[in-house]
Amino acid sequence: MVQKRQLIVHEDAKSPIAEAYRTMRTNIQFAKVDSDLRVIMFTSAGPGEGKSTTTANTAVAMAQSGKKVIIVDCDLRKPVQHKIFGKKNRGVTNILVEERPVTELIQDTGIDNLQVLTSGPIPPNPSELLGSAKMRELIGCLKELADVVIIDAPPTVAVTDACVLASSVDGILLVLSAGVIRPEMAQKAKELLLKANGHILGVILNKVEIEEEHAYYYYYYGNEGKNAK
Repeated sequence: MVQKRQLIVHEDAKSPIAEAYRTMRTNIQFAKVDSDLRVIMFTSAGPGEGKSTTTANTAVAMAQSGKKVIIVDCDLRKPVQHKIFGKKNRGVTNILVEERPVTELIQDTGIDNLQVLTSGPIPPNPSELLGSAKMRELIGCLKELADVVIIDAPPTVAVTDACVLASSVDGILLVLSAGVIRPEMAQKAKELLLKANGHILGVILNKVEIEEEHAYYYYYYGNEGKNAK
C-alpha cells in the first residue's frame, strides 16, 4: 500500500503541489532537445532534503502522462522507495550480487504505467556495486523495459555513490532543501557531479512555504545546470 501523504501527485492530483510536479515533468521533457532523456537521476547535496519523495512524485507525474516508468532505488545505504510504495525490499542488490532476473524483481506499484525496482538488502560495498559493469548492464536492461528510468541516488557530498552513477545517466536533478542547505554545500555537490561527467538538468528547491496555499513543497527548475548557483 502506497504512503498517501508522500505521493501527493497520486492522492491529490488537483493540488498546487501536484501541478508543480506536472510543470516540472514538462520542463524535464524539454530540457535536452538534442537527445531523449531515458535515464534520469535524482540526488541531493546532503541527507534529509526530500530527495526520495521528490523522486517518487516525479515518477508518478511522468507515468500519468502515459509514459512507462520504472523508478529504481539506488540509495543502497538508506533506501526508502519500498516504504513509499509499500513493497518488499528485493531489488537492485539481489540482481547485482545474486544475479537474479530483472523481470522477477520489478514490482507493480498499483499506479498505471509505474513500476518500482527497490534497492534490496543493504550491501557492504554500495559504491563498488553501483560502479560495476553489472550496474551498467542493469540500466541498459531497464531502458528496454520502460520509456523512462528514474533513479533515486544517495546524497552527493556525503558519499561517492551518486558520482559513480553520474556518467551512466542522461541527466541529473539536484534536490536542495530551502532554508537548510548551505550554499557552499550546494556548490560542492554541483562541482562533484560535473567532475564525474554528469549532465545537470537543473535544481529543485524543496520545502518552500507557499503561504496562500498552505503548501509545503515547491521547486525551482533551471534548464542549464552549469549555471546553477
